[in-house]
Amino acid sequence: MSGYSELLGCGNLSIVDAAMKCEQVFHDHNKALVSISGGADSDVILDICERVRQEQPIEIVYGFFNTGIEYRATLRHLDYLEDRYGIEIVRFRAEKSVPQCCMEYGQPFASKYISMMIARLQNIGFEWDDSDSYDELWNKYGKCRSGLRWWTNDFARDKSRPSQFDIGYRKHLKEFMVKNHPWFRISPKCCDFAKKRVAKRAIKESGCDLTVVGVRKSEGGGRSMQNRCFDKGIDGKTSTYRPMFWFSNEDRRQYERLFGIRHSDCYEVWGFKRTGCVGCPYSRNLESDMESTLRHEPKIHKAVSNVFADSYEYTRMFDEFKKSLK
Repeated sequence: MSGYSELLGCGNLSIVDAAMKCEQVFHDHNKALVSISGGADSDVILDICERVRQEQPIEIVYGFFNTGIEYRATLRHLDYLEDRYGIEIVRFRAEKSVPQCCMEYGQPFASKYISMMIARLQNIGFEWDDSDSYDELWNKYGKCRSGLRWWTNDFARDKSRPSQFDIGYRKHLKEFMVKNHPWFRISPKCCDFAKKRVAKRAIKESGCDLTVVGVRKSEGGGRSMQNRCFDKGIDGKTSTYRPMFWFSNEDRRQYERLFGIRHSDCYEVWGFKRTGCVGCPYSRNLESDMESTLRHEPKIHKAVSNVFADSYEYTRMFDEFKKSLK
C-alpha cells in the first residue's frame, strides 16, 4: 500500500484536505479509537488512517461494535480488512443486543429522533390527540414538554412551516398516527445499548483521547446538523474527528477508484447503497435491502423479520397512507 504522499498528490481537494487535517489531528493526540462498521465509508476511513499514520505515527484501536444481528458478509469483510492492512479489528459485544433491546424497550420506527419523541409520549399514556394546542395538551398531561412540543409543531419559530424538530417535518405522520395509533412500544434504545454505551466504555478502558468516525454531512438527517469535522475534547473528554465529513458521493467514488478500495459483498455483490444494522427500520432502502437479504442470507432475514415485525407493518401502513393521499 502506498502512503500519505499519494493522498496529497491525488488531485482531489476534498481528499487532500482530509489527509492534511488527519495528519494534524493525529499529531495532537496519542491514541485513537477508529470505528469500523464494515460499510463503505468506514473502508475509506480505515485506508486514510493507515496512510496518514505512516507520516504521523499514532496508536490506533480499530473497533467493530457487534449489535447481535450482523450480515455474515460484513463479518467476512472484517477478516479481509485485517489481512489487507495487517491490523486487528477488535470485536466489541453489545451491552444488550438489538433483539433484546426491542423486547425490553420497543422497536425503532421512522428515525431515531421520531422514535425518541414517540417513546416519551407513550411513557405518559398519550392518547394521540388531534389537538394542535400545546397549552391544551400540557393542561391535560402536565408532563413530557419536549414530546408535546414535537407533537404540536411548537419548536418552529415561524409557525407557517415546521422545524426539523417538529412532527410536521415528516409529512403526514401526525395525520397517520391520529388515525392509526401504534399498538406496540417504540424506542431508539437499541442504538444506545448496542453501540453508543459500548463505545464510551471502550474509549474509557482503552485510554483513547480521540475517536474517529465515518460521518458525512451529505448523508443528511442528524448528520447534517453538525457544521465541522472536528470537536476538541474539553476537560478531559475525548476529541471526535470525522475525516470524510465534507466528502460528496463523488469524492468517495474517486477515492475508491484511486486507491483500490474493495467493499463487502453487501455492496459489491448485492448492490446495497449503504449498510447499517441489519434490517433497521430507519433505512431509506428497507424494502430492496430486505429482498437482497432474503436472497443472500435468508437466516438473518428471518431473524430481523421477527425482531422488527411490528415496526415493519407500521412503516408499510404509513407508506400506504401517504400513497392514498396522493
